[in-house]
Amino acid sequence: MKEWGKRRRQRKVRPGDGRAFVPMQWWHVLHRSAFHLELPVSDGAAGGPDEARPTVDYQVDVDHFSAEFEASLYREGRQVGVGASPAAFSVRGGVVEFAASLYGLKRMHYVPDDGGPTRMLEPDPRSMEGLRAEFDRRRPRASRAVGWAAVVILVVGLVVGGLQLAEVVSRWDVVPESWGVFISPVTLPGWANVTLTVAAVGAALERALTLRHHWLLDGGLGDFD
Repeated sequence: MKEWGKRRRQRKVRPGDGRAFVPMQWWHVLHRSAFHLELPVSDGAAGGPDEARPTVDYQVDVDHFSAEFEASLYREGRQVGVGASPAAFSVRGGVVEFAASLYGLKRMHYVPDDGGPTRMLEPDPRSMEGLRAEFDRRRPRASRAVGWAAVVILVVGLVVGGLQLAEVVSRWDVVPESWGVFISPVTLPGWANVTLTVAAVGAALERALTLRHHWLLDGGLGDFD
């Protein structure tokens, strides 16, 4: 099933037109993400372990405002493939799996064909994901605190929202006859609901910047979940 899914996502990729990769600029951060991947061309056995191995550089450029949430694969700065989420780009020795969530990205990982460890691509330092990664390197404790706060906010929002939604549904004409009316133990005023909603959106964006995704917390059950 995994191989079938990979082949299906690979078929979604169409050839690129050879255009040049445009370096990230600060004004691109609201509509674009970029990631980099460097892979060895050979295993270096002939030259010994201390010899520098030649590499091939890949870039993945994501357009957040594209109609189908598309990403482009560049090899040595030239576009070689374009695919809509979820997609799998063929690269040397494996594939790059790309998928979007409701709030950004949930997967941008290199998966080797030989079953080796999967790793996330390096975000461009001038992208939002790159700035978030730099914050994690400089302030690891604060970064972990922000990550846990995002989880707590989403859990609270899920529980409170679920209870309030259950009460609304239980008041539909057909439901009370069979199950009765459910009264939520938690009722928030309008301003508190708005505040919790805004906080939940911010928490989901924070998780998207670190490519953390859980189908229940972040929504969008599908490929790679």
